[in-house]
Amino acid sequence: MRSWLLLSLGVLAGPAGADPGYYIVTPYDQAGRLGAELRYWTTKAPNEEAVLWPELGLSWGVNTRWTTRLLASWEGESLRGAKLETWNWVNEVMLTQGEKPYDLALHAQLIRNRQDRTNALELGPVWQTDLGRLRLNASAFWEYDSDKHDTRLKLQWRGVWRVVPGWRAGLEGFSEVGRWNDWAPRARQSHRAGPALLATLWDEGPDTVTLNTAYLFGKVYGRRGEMFTMQLQWLR
Repeated sequence: MRSWLLLSLGVLAGPAGADPGYYIVTPYDQAGRLGAELRYWTTKAPNEEAVLWPELGLSWGVNTRWTTRLLASWEGESLRGAKLETWNWVNEVMLTQGEKPYDLALHAQLIRNRQDRTNALELGPVWQTDLGRLRLNASAFWEYDSDKHDTRLKLQWRGVWRVVPGWRAGLEGFSEVGRWNDWAPRARQSHRAGPALLATLWDEGPDTVTLNTAYLFGKVYGRRGEMFTMQLQWLR
């Protein structure tokens, strides 16, 4: 059932950094605020059952420049059968704070795979700007695999339009192109894109609740597939 996925993991991504890009990383400041989040994403090949990745995270805005997050990720063909796969320590450091017409941050994520005890490090810039009611995001991440000793390049982008206050809709996309200095042939690269919705569900008093979701079409792990992503976050 999952042979296509397991084969592609070994060929394209390596054991520690197996998961593709699936959430848009944004530069933001949550100084002094505690956050909790539920993430859920799936991949589905044609005529195959979906593979599920539920995740839980806690974040803290250390100061106006640094936000740190601990994220646990499970994997399985059902929620009940999902097993804890990775621990992730994620950090965003703001490089600009309003002095530019854009926001720029540095993203760093340390990934620990529990099954084969390998590590990966994801590092790269995160960019965002507003053009009237249009918000644009773009990032490039280099992921180093400690087991295979190679570095792969992952790209992500999003453009969303503010429909009404607190609600934005648009498109987002992700790509994995292979080694950063020797891209894979086009047929082995993974590119996917689709509609995205961002909503602020609650923003009163000390609490803010946001929901980001998208449905993507294209290639996952070098093979045709679809992906659903959802991120529900609470900040206080």
